[in-house]
Formats: sequence, C-alpha cells, structure tokens
Amino acid sequence: MDFGRGALCARLGAALTLVLLAATGQGKAAADSMAVGRQTSQPIGHYEFCKANPAECAIRPSDTSVLAMTDAEWTLVTAVNIDVNKAIKPTNDIDNYGLDEVWTYPDNGKGDCEDYALLKRRLLNEKGISLANLLLTVVRKPDGEGHAVLTLRSDKGDFILDNLSDKVKPWRETGYKFLKRQASYNTGRWVSLIEDNNTLVGSLK
Repeated sequence: MDFGRGALCARLGAALTLVLLAATGQGKAAADSMAVGRQTSQPIGHYEFCKANPAECAIRPSDTSVLAMTDAEWTLVTAVNIDVNKAIKPTNDIDNYGLDEVWTYPDNGKGDCEDYALLKRRLLNEKGISLANLLLTVVRKPDGEGHAVLTLRSDKGDFILDNLSDKVKPWRETGYKFLKRQASYNTGRWVSLIEDNNTLVGSLK
C-alpha cells in the first residue's frame, strides 16, 4: 500500500469532494427545497381572505424548522390530498359566489384550486403539522394559467398537494413555474420564489 504524499493527497482530495457535494446539495441525500426570496405582495384573494379571517393571518409559528417526515406523516399527507380532492366538486368562483376571486373554505362542498389548498392546510394543521410547513403557493401552469397549490416543507424536500393530482409530488415534478408562497414565519406574509431554485444563498425560509 502506498503511504506516500501523492496517495495521501489523493485520499484527502476525494474526501474533500464528498464534503463539498454534501454542502452544495449535490449529494443524493440532499433535500430538494425551493429557494425563497424577499417578502412580496399577497395575492388579492388571500388579502381578502385575511380581511375576513384576521386571526388566521396573524399566526407566527414559534418553530419554523422543516417537518421531519415520518412514514406515518407521509401516509397522512397523501390521504388528506386524495380525500379533499374527492370530497370537493371543482367549481369556479363566478359560478360558486358570483365573484372573480374568492379564497375561502369549501364548506358548501364546492370550490376551486385555492379552496382545496386551504382545506388541506387546515386539516393537516389539525393533525399536528405546523403552519410553518403548510404554505399556500401561487404557480403558473404550462399553459400559462395561474393556479394555487399547497406546499409541504419537509426534511425530504418540498412537496406539492394539488387538486389536479391525487399524487403528492416533489415540486420539481409538477411542471409548474413557482411564483410566490406564504412565509413560513408569518401566515399573513408572502415571499417570492426564486426562478433559479438552485441558488439557495441568502434565501429566507
């Protein structure tokens, strides 16, 4: 076995490469989370929702660390996504309320994308998942149409609960362009989502 300087440097170089891969998120075990930018404006529908439900938009979670995902929590999350998708009849706001943009709980059994997301968020929070990890999110679909989903932050990455899919998907597998989402530290604040989500330096989660 060669214990010379060249072999030692090679071994040290390989070890350093592994450390750098882990630090930059290129290792396979790295969680795939969105990069979050600065505070931005609320969607108008959420602004009106907060006017009608001020207590729901004044919550500052004491712990904003990401959810440590267990098998039981994953089972819960996927079940809630499917159950809500099946329980609510898709109906646009004009037909449902006679208005263009209404964010509310679908208590009448009908609703559109943000209403599904609000209900999923409430049900999962009631089961013990912090609101810091249940974030209303605005995206753009491949056809250019605006859409709302629920983002679940976890140590396994960010996952999307969507009324258009019964499968809870990693955010990169949705095909959506991510625009903005609720801040994890305040339910009444929103933050922008950085288009180049490989750049995590200076992000505010």
